[in-house]
Amino acid sequence: MSGRPASGGILETDEDLFRRLEQLNEIGSALSQEKDIDHLLEKILVAAKAITRAAGGTLYVLEPSDEGPRLRFAIMRNEALDIAMGGTTGNPIPFYPVHLYGKDGQPNNQMVAAYAALTGKTVNIVDAYSQEGFDFSGTRNFDKKTGYRSKAFLTVPMKNHEGETIGVLQLINRMEPGTEDIGSFGPSDQRLAESLASQAAIALTNRHLINQLEVLFESFIALINTAIDEKSPYTGGHCQRVPALTMMLAEAVNETHDGPLRDFRMSDKDRYELKIAGLLHDCGKVTTPVHVVDKATKLETIFDRINLVDTRFEVLKRDLEIEALKRKLDLPGGAPGQAAVREQAARIDQDLDERVRDLESERAFLRQANIGGEVMSPEAQERVRRIGTGRKWIDLSGKSADFLSEDEIKNLTIARGTLTTEERQTINHHIVATIKMLEALPWPTHLRNVPEYAGGHHERMDGKGYPRGLTREQMSVQARVMGIADIFEALTAKDRPYKRGKTLSESLKILGNFRQNGHVDPDLFDVFVRKKVYLRYAQQFLDREQIDEVDESKIPGFVP
Repeated sequence: MSGRPASGGILETDEDLFRRLEQLNEIGSALSQEKDIDHLLEKILVAAKAITRAAGGTLYVLEPSDEGPRLRFAIMRNEALDIAMGGTTGNPIPFYPVHLYGKDGQPNNQMVAAYAALTGKTVNIVDAYSQEGFDFSGTRNFDKKTGYRSKAFLTVPMKNHEGETIGVLQLINRMEPGTEDIGSFGPSDQRLAESLASQAAIALTNRHLINQLEVLFESFIALINTAIDEKSPYTGGHCQRVPALTMMLAEAVNETHDGPLRDFRMSDKDRYELKIAGLLHDCGKVTTPVHVVDKATKLETIFDRINLVDTRFEVLKRDLEIEALKRKLDLPGGAPGQAAVREQAARIDQDLDERVRDLESERAFLRQANIGGEVMSPEAQERVRRIGTGRKWIDLSGKSADFLSEDEIKNLTIARGTLTTEERQTINHHIVATIKMLEALPWPTHLRNVPEYAGGHHERMDGKGYPRGLTREQMSVQARVMGIADIFEALTAKDRPYKRGKTLSESLKILGNFRQNGHVDPDLFDVFVRKKVYLRYAQQFLDREQIDEVDESKIPGFVP
């Protein structure tokens, strides 16, 4: 069996070196898969200690500051002193960062970690107490307080793929196998540590880059939602509330271990994909005209045309008053028959009052009709038509015209809400635009389902939804979850221009009816109620007066 000097005169076998090389490869693979920065930093230091047999170590991260670049203590480990600080431990490291340059602007070459960062060179020190050229006074003070003996130091710069130093890996005291002796770090230790530092730097840089891209991506999504919110203050919170409720319901389903949805499980990747889909579910609304989105009343376009109708009523009222005055002027004058004249004048005034009251009644009725609501009766719709075509007024051209135009009658007789059929189709087109926009993007593998999840929230389980008329079997669980979230948010939303935010009991009654008529998924509806997702959402997003007592036994379609 061949061997070579490792440190302190002890031979290192080929088998031992090969085992450590294999360990290095395994570490490299593990580092590339780690997503959490703190976990990644810990893995780097723990792995470096393991392959070099170091008793302790510190990992510094290079960061900018107002006083210039500095090395921040990120992770510290030393089992002999029971030290585990930084990273995921929650224990802060009570040491000041190491500045690379002094106040005079000169490089800080006295500190070994700063020197390694500045020069990009590895520093391998056999004994810090006898080493010249570096300031180890802080190390000696630390040893005095702890009774420890910091001897051998291996300080390795961590360079990314562009050769830039992003941190420093410092290892202390190589422990000889099977003994308590402290040795120095040999050539193979240094090469292994340098190789690990290189792999670690690339893994750390990649993770930072991925995190930055994810932040940029989500910020871009927030930018789109902000644009939608700025277009319409009435739906400003919708793009935030629907994703939140979607994730609440999805997590409730994920925690369900019985029933039809017991096999549904989400990984962290699945959660992120659904989150992104929720944030983008209404991105197509950037194409929807503002006057349609913000249509608070039936006659609203750029302005509420009910004011024009009011003006016409004032014209009719003025005409009645003029007509009454003319009739009075035509009455005979003089003393004879004066009592009869007064009686006729009184009748004229009475007739005027009655006709003006009729006008005011019709004006109040049309104002109420303009508001919109859950339902408008056929009788009310017919009354609008009678007023619109039965009454006449003299228009600006001096001609007699119907009191209401065809378009005004069409809008004022809208049965539900404030939108005409054409305007509702315009609103509904936003989901077509959403799908078109999302399907045009080159989604990575872990986000490939975003268009399907986001594009399905207006489909129905019975195939009567839009835009594709999908049935329950043709939709993913995630898309069906988002459908319930979108409906419940709309029912409880208090920022709509055409309605008040409904209470919990009112909303659950309507949602239950939707469950029974094939609109929403019955199994998801059951989880939504049974796991009290509605209550968790309400406590976070609804006003106190909306959170009323819910009797689940009275919710349509739900069996407690």
